[in-house]
Amino acid sequence: MEELLQQLAGKLGIATRFSDGGLVRKDYEVDDAVVRYIAERLGYKAGNRGEVEKSLADFEKRRWQQTLENIYVVEQGKLQFDAVVPAEQAQSFFALQIENKDTGIRSEVAFEVHPTDETYTIGKTIYVKLLVAITNELPVGYYNLTFTVADKTYKSTLAVAPCRCYENPALADGKIWGYALQLYSLRSERNWGVGDFTDLGNFIRMCARCGADIIGLNPLNVLVHSFPENASPYSSISRLFLNPIYIDVEAVPEFKPEDLSEIADKIAELRQSELIDYAEVYPLKISVLEKLYGRFMADRGSDRRNEFRAFVEAQGDDLHKLALFQTLYDIKSTYIWGGWTAWEDEFQNPNSPAVRKFAEEYADRIRFFKYLQFEADRQFKQASAVVAECGLKVGLYRDLAVGVGKDSAELWSDNDLFIRDVGAGAPPDAFFPAGQKWCLGAFNPYVLKERCYEPFIKILRANMNAAGALRIDHVMGLMRLYIIPDNGDAGTYVMYNFKDMLNIVAIESCRNKCQIVGESIGNVPEGFLETLAEKNIYALSVLWAERKDAGWGDFNAPGEYPEKAFMSVGTHDMAPLRMWWFGYDIELMHSLGLMDEAAKNDTYHKREIDRWKLLSALDANGCWPEDNLRKDNYIYGQGYPEGIEEAVHRFAAKTASKVFLAQLEDILHVEKMQNLPGTDKEHPNWRRKLPVTLEKLEGDIAYIRNIQAIRRER
Repeated sequence: MEELLQQLAGKLGIATRFSDGGLVRKDYEVDDAVVRYIAERLGYKAGNRGEVEKSLADFEKRRWQQTLENIYVVEQGKLQFDAVVPAEQAQSFFALQIENKDTGIRSEVAFEVHPTDETYTIGKTIYVKLLVAITNELPVGYYNLTFTVADKTYKSTLAVAPCRCYENPALADGKIWGYALQLYSLRSERNWGVGDFTDLGNFIRMCARCGADIIGLNPLNVLVHSFPENASPYSSISRLFLNPIYIDVEAVPEFKPEDLSEIADKIAELRQSELIDYAEVYPLKISVLEKLYGRFMADRGSDRRNEFRAFVEAQGDDLHKLALFQTLYDIKSTYIWGGWTAWEDEFQNPNSPAVRKFAEEYADRIRFFKYLQFEADRQFKQASAVVAECGLKVGLYRDLAVGVGKDSAELWSDNDLFIRDVGAGAPPDAFFPAGQKWCLGAFNPYVLKERCYEPFIKILRANMNAAGALRIDHVMGLMRLYIIPDNGDAGTYVMYNFKDMLNIVAIESCRNKCQIVGESIGNVPEGFLETLAEKNIYALSVLWAERKDAGWGDFNAPGEYPEKAFMSVGTHDMAPLRMWWFGYDIELMHSLGLMDEAAKNDTYHKREIDRWKLLSALDANGCWPEDNLRKDNYIYGQGYPEGIEEAVHRFAAKTASKVFLAQLEDILHVEKMQNLPGTDKEHPNWRRKLPVTLEKLEGDIAYIRNIQAIRRER
């Protein structure tokens, strides 16, 4: 790669080479064309040497001709920032005032200004960088900053972060346990074929009765309603709002018992099905909710109408654009396939005259979608209030997806915020030699900072709502994302301001009293996990990965597990214990073409060894009775060891990790996966219901035995 292009890439945070993070690290050189493509999407032309030279000069000019950056994110105890002024003003009169954005209180602050040795010449002007140090302490939060140089005033935002993220007192003082729950999978005798917010409230009460203190949830964000079968909770259209499919229709205040007269049989059918039929459940719920909305609109003077108006006003333009997008999607999807990027040009801009006219014409339908969010928010708050009512120490542990689909309301409503014509994914590795295309949008790091990180802050707040803990999916995305041009298969990493992003997370964590957990499966940069630990971001620990010899050796003993971690046996992307034991996951992947015959046989052989090693670990740590230890019978799949779930859960509960999350799929002997990575229509992802209803769960013998096993150890 030519030196000038490499310089530009370095300044823009575009990687020109990277490693895959495997056991034997493989290095990749990034093609020049990929770097040029991404540089242009970040606002810097790089098609030829002349354009690269100009972009380098423009980058420096923007950097040196801006007295203050839009935002400075600093830590308590390190309250300092850079300012740039012409050299002749370096010894001028300076003044500094801050205003707390929450309280509006303004105050002068003690500060010092120190010229640095860094200078840059543009034309005849020499610019010098100043170091401005605030010498008194400031509380955590956001401030308007006014900096006066001679007779000129400049404004910025100052974000003051704590040194560490919030830590729940229950975790500081001891260990807890709870459940990892896919809310949609809850089967009950009253829901409409998919778990809902009433089920969630009842599940929380059940957790409290058995001593659990935390409930991990799948992402709850709104999905594309026009195609309900696209059910992945990790591909939402907006991370700011909830999925209305979780509304309990019968709990809506406008509901009347006679609303069930013509659909009771259909509801019973959906309730009994093994898999969730989203294509039937969602339209059925919407059809009744439309009727309830009509009653709601007819009751003009009610307190509920006033609450609705207050909700709509509080959610502002974000809610309006989501509802507008959903209404457009309803209309357009009837005759245009391909999402909003296939719509007519005038409808791809939310601020166009055509869209404004559409909004006037379909105002009532837009209001209906706002009503859905209003009711979803009300019911979620009611369910989450049960946490405090029952005294759970942490409560809800929510999940924030790494991105949104490119066909999302987030991208449509604010396309400039995202890098255009690219998608986020993963680089090549041993499991995916061609890499992975996630088809997710990626924030433009420069626009995000220009906006003072406000879009990111909103997303954090929305997902910390009612949460005692938050899982950040693909937490490496705070530092970098692998970006793939739409017109190709190869990509590279684009860097974010990791320090800023991490400190913003810390601010919101402390303000919302929300424990942060980072999911770090994949290509992890050197030193990254150590940085998270210093910031008090907990790790995720999975039994199947906690092994010696880089994941292939013996299982780690309970005392060897990381202390500051949320531990589980598996994840939603892995086979439940019983499925794993018999190797049904191997057979499934082979049948779908995800594994050839040689790989299948090799994996079966490794699984036999793993079964032996698992039983040995259980035995060595006092979790497996000796009279049950007939390993020779079990490792070849000739039987299923009675009580192995209880033994595994005892082992997990013994680990040093502060939090253990049990999966109901393991407890209830489920033999099928919730999600099989690398598949879409080939496998019923995100549709699997639990085999036991919520009402009968506490009487289920497998459930009782497993809870007893867990409670023996924590």
